Amino acid sequence: MALLPQILHSPHPRLAAAAASPSGAFCRAPRHLHASASRTRGRLATAAAGASGPGPSSPEPYPPESDDGLVELPLFPLPLVLFPDATHALHIFEYRYRIMMHTVLQTDLRFGIVFAGNSGSAAEVGCVGEVVKHERLADDRFFLICKGQQRFRVARVVRTKPYLVAAVQWLEDRPPAEAPAPGEDAEALATDVEALMRDVIRIANRLNGKPEKEVGDLRRGLFPTPFSFYVGNTFEGAPREQQALLELEDTAARLRRERDTLRNTLNYLTAASAVKDAFPSSPSSG
Repeated sequence: MALLPQILHSPHPRLAAAAASPSGAFCRAPRHLHASASRTRGRLATAAAGASGPGPSSPEPYPPESDDGLVELPLFPLPLVLFPDATHALHIFEYRYRIMMHTVLQTDLRFGIVFAGNSGSAAEVGCVGEVVKHERLADDRFFLICKGQQRFRVARVVRTKPYLVAAVQWLEDRPPAEAPAPGEDAEALATDVEALMRDVIRIANRLNGKPEKEVGDLRRGLFPTPFSFYVGNTFEGAPREQQALLELEDTAARLRRERDTLRNTLNYLTAASAVKDAFPSSPSSG
């Protein structure tokens, strides 16, 4: 369910379709990171650029945990943002990632997805994708479905070939340091966000000529934190905004940002609906 293509139009048109068929994302790894990146992230970018050459066909499985408590994870740069509990379908055909999938399928089925746009920059924060279904084709390509698990932050590069492996630390939302203002706690914000989503969907359906119908239960009993990830996943076509939401470590702050974005979207759609009502399209003359 894509809610925000009107307001937060992606500078990369193919990103919105990447979840269904992100084949173009497998052509190269990021060459550099954001200008504000740390030395560790710079090493990550250099390593990713050097990982394109073929390596050994049977790499050793990566250890589940290093001596300093960090977890080693193979990384997959893609032009999409994976959220916890969200699913994406992927087509794996590039050589180094086919090797990676062989290792992943023989170990714990997990790999890290980090957002990398057309500019070549790669995000430091990503999300673990767990393979829940896969099909290996005759030419060694893979079709697979992965589901988002834990978020992580890259701490250091472990190796670069035949694919990039990094040591990562898990990210969790922190509890609020002090009592929030009335109406600004995570539960109240989640209620506001759900109401705004209902209004956005209702007006968007009207603008698209779809029949009026009541929007069902969007929250589905989710607690505020998983609900905030669910909402972020609906912001298709705006991967940089999605990445900003993924990186936040405060559920209330994430919901607050989503509330503001949905309000802007609702204002835009309301104005567009008013224009459509004031200037209805006339039938073309023969």
